[in-house]
Amino acid sequence: MTKTDIEQDSLFSAPYTLSCEHITKTFNNIPVIEDISLFLPKHGCISLLGPSGVGKTTLFNVLSGVEKPDSGNVYLNGEVSADIRGKVSYMLQKDLLLEYRTVLDNVILPLLIRGEKKNHARQYAARFFPRFGLSGYEKNYPNELSGGMRQRAALLRTCMMRNPVILLDEPFSALDAITRRAMQSWYVEIAAQMEFSTLFITHDVEEALILSDTVYIMNGKPGKITHKSEVQPNSAKDAGFTVSKEFIEQKKFILDAIGV
Repeated sequence: MTKTDIEQDSLFSAPYTLSCEHITKTFNNIPVIEDISLFLPKHGCISLLGPSGVGKTTLFNVLSGVEKPDSGNVYLNGEVSADIRGKVSYMLQKDLLLEYRTVLDNVILPLLIRGEKKNHARQYAARFFPRFGLSGYEKNYPNELSGGMRQRAALLRTCMMRNPVILLDEPFSALDAITRRAMQSWYVEIAAQMEFSTLFITHDVEEALILSDTVYIMNGKPGKITHKSEVQPNSAKDAGFTVSKEFIEQKKFILDAIGV
């Protein structure tokens, strides 16, 4: 890592847009997802919502390159990506922090894997601790953090891959309701500041509406996109959004689409 790298104001040097068309994936000759198409705009946030077992995680595995589709294409910046591994960041439900490493040394793991020197990696990552609400906790261990702080540390570690496209698989589901709402509000702000493009998996309709510009709804076996809802308003949502008429109407539409 050069001095110029460390002095950059942003994690990212280029915009990305993620999309896929007609993705189908089978296991043991049984189709799990079929004909899936979706589009993540630059600096946008979309959610994938549906009942358990519908294939949401399978789709994420395809989009992150963990699995290859049987048919269909994944695109970055409008170009087919034959091997997308390492080009998007992927965070699972559990934070998976290593308890024997300090918070800072957990965060820098992606940089070390990419061959960065430890001192440079620590210097680079430490710059982002205040923005992630972790300032002063660099030398603490994960068991000394609250649930919300652990998730912020895990997200910062994910960001150290320096990919502006992030896939988040129910990142706040293990948190209590109050902490979850605070984390949702925080993520909206941090995503705008750092110009992330984010795709969420969630089972929480309210979370999807709060975080997203567009909600894709999956149903069936094999899982298919059955509905798409553009969230209104499509700009920053104020504190009154969750009790607004628009919110209630959109929540009802999504619940009806899922069949709840």
